[in-house]
Amino acid sequence: MNIFKIFTNGIVKENPVFILVLGICPALAITTSLTNAIGMSAATIFVLVLSDFFISLFRNFIPSKTITITAIIVIATFVTIADMLMKVIAPELDKALGIYLPLIVLNCIILSRAENFAYHNKIIPSLLDALGMGFGFAIAIILTGSIREILGNGSIMDYKLVNESTRTILFFILPPGAFIVFAYMIALAKNILKKTDK
Repeated sequence: MNIFKIFTNGIVKENPVFILVLGICPALAITTSLTNAIGMSAATIFVLVLSDFFISLFRNFIPSKTITITAIIVIATFVTIADMLMKVIAPELDKALGIYLPLIVLNCIILSRAENFAYHNKIIPSLLDALGMGFGFAIAIILTGSIREILGNGSIMDYKLVNESTRTILFFILPPGAFIVFAYMIALAKNILKKTDK
């Protein structure tokens, strides 16, 4: 099993957001700013890596019939820890992410990797897969959040790039703007992937 290929798979060929179109609810909802995107990325990677580690570690003791419920319990545990840490470390960010942070429990990227990869593979490949998928998710929402914040607010991480008098395109901060940016990003990613495959 090629370790490098496992890691890069989630970043490029099977990018969870741009290629597999999984976990798009937080990708659309919280990418109004780069700060929100970084916070959600960190929480998702934290949960993904730790849950896959424990599922892989105890895979021989988990009956196949109970893998879904076991994965949800493990994921919920680490989401609770991530939520508590966020409340202590970055209360403003926690407030900005709102309900989308606890909803990581139901994020299909995390659940599918726990069930389909970590449950069937050893610890090292599972950790590399989790990191690759996590970084793939992070790249997708950080790019989307950056574009939306620059176009919608004229800022990046709340640092103004334009004068206060300069008009920005508020549309990109609103939900329809998220769909437009997201659609273009998916089209661009799939086009690049098609060209590299050729």
